[in-house]
Amino acid sequence: MRAAIFEHFNGPLEVRDLPDPECPADGAIVRVRACGVCRSDWHGWKGTDPDVSAPHVLGHEFAGVIEEIGPTCRRHKVGDRVTAPFILACGTCAECIGGDATVCADQFVVGFSGWGAFAERLAVPRADFNLVTLPADIDDTAAAGMGCRVSTAFRALVDRARLRPGEWLAVHGCGGVGLSATMIGAAVGAPVLAVDVNDAALEMARALGATETLNAAALDDVGEAVRDLTDGGAHVSLDALGITETFHNSVRSLRRLGRHVQVGLPLEHHAEPTLPLLELVYARQISIMGTRGIAASRFPAMFEMIASGRMDPSKLVTKRISLADAGAALAAMDRYTGSGITVIDRF
Repeated sequence: MRAAIFEHFNGPLEVRDLPDPECPADGAIVRVRACGVCRSDWHGWKGTDPDVSAPHVLGHEFAGVIEEIGPTCRRHKVGDRVTAPFILACGTCAECIGGDATVCADQFVVGFSGWGAFAERLAVPRADFNLVTLPADIDDTAAAGMGCRVSTAFRALVDRARLRPGEWLAVHGCGGVGLSATMIGAAVGAPVLAVDVNDAALEMARALGATETLNAAALDDVGEAVRDLTDGGAHVSLDALGITETFHNSVRSLRRLGRHVQVGLPLEHHAEPTLPLLELVYARQISIMGTRGIAASRFPAMFEMIASGRMDPSKLVTKRISLADAGAALAAMDRYTGSGITVIDRF
């Protein structure tokens, strides 16, 4: 199979012929038709994710067609169009049975725990629990764009923060996950304030349903500006970037009893930001919660929101590239420019 592989961190991605993956007994082989290029892939390429070692094949937002199934796989068949959450859970532990598959202690993370979907074929273990059949009205490119950013934002807002119609949502960082959160917040019926330093990203946020936008570049106190625009503060605020500045901006954006959701991946010194406990947690009584990925069982709820016309994930896809262009797409993330989601759709 053809796959884009790097031999050392921050090095070039080269498209080569590599051995096809073996089909797990409980899994399936998926021919990849589309795969998103995500900032999490960028972290893996940079060497900041402890699960990734070189040489490596990235890619965790995939959609495709089953080519082979293992002998103990019962729910799927060859020819099914499928996707999956990037966290492949065991399906048997207490957390999985209770619906909390994203914290499964025996999880396998596509493109991180092992080689991923910047390739023509992908082996998916535990397929009965993790593979999701795609509706006919969601094409492969849109499904790949949903695989991490839309699904993560959905869980963050709907399942974790329990965002309600009429509540103000502040989104800090309008990359793929921030724009996804903007679209989902609008679909829920929440007024959305999108915050970024990139005017193009803010313009796209408006197109996806943001009520207000705020360019943080020229502001001394983003939290205060958000509280002014939302008549006292956001009910829910989301850090979609994962750096100390956006975390502080997010928690300071909240009104009393507000809920902060950490979605952006905080690495290195950003993993331990300071927090004014007396002002925010004690006096304002805010809640701080984390989120990562989504369980396969929650995909139907997203599909229902799409089928109802309340959101359209295809609008997030702004660039379609070939597998050979994956390296350039990752390198472009060094500059924090552009907007929307890039998807590989030619292998």
